[in-house]
Amino acid sequence: MPKFSVRSAVLAAVLAVGGCVSPPASSPSPPVAVPRPVPVPPTPSAPQPLDWRDWAVTPGDWSYRADVAGSVAAFGRSGGEALLTLRCDRGSSIVSLSRSGSGTAPLLVRTTSLVRTLTARPANADSGQATVALEARDPLLDAMAFSRGRFIVEQPSAPTLVVPAWAEIGRVIEDCRR
Repeated sequence: MPKFSVRSAVLAAVLAVGGCVSPPASSPSPPVAVPRPVPVPPTPSAPQPLDWRDWAVTPGDWSYRADVAGSVAAFGRSGGEALLTLRCDRGSSIVSLSRSGSGTAPLLVRTTSLVRTLTARPANADSGQATVALEARDPLLDAMAFSRGRFIVEQPSAPTLVVPAWAEIGRVIEDCRR
């Protein structure tokens, strides 16, 4: 039989006992701090320039259509309701200016050459449109057509419309003057 030394026996015992000992319990890891989202303050919108001619144009485009009774130029977003409409009634030579908003509040139309407050009436009971009838030769119509780049239509109960002065306006006016 092979001889073992005491030293070998002690070493074997230590190794055997060391293998039976469970690993030390790990202490629980400290909680991970989850950062809370910091509310971002709203960015202040840039103030409107003092001169209305520098205001951003209301998003939208003009469209034009004509029929036997007259013509219509409508301004608004594609597929949405018109924000502003010019309608020619050829039989009476009247151009109706309509905008979305309260039917009874006055309309202020401001062009580069003329400013006028108009008395509006509801287009009809359910429409939510304010309408003004103008003679086809009214100077305000020419001022709108020839305003430098844009004109505005204000109404106390509705957002201000900053409308580009495109050719569709002049087409409706001229349709009514024939």
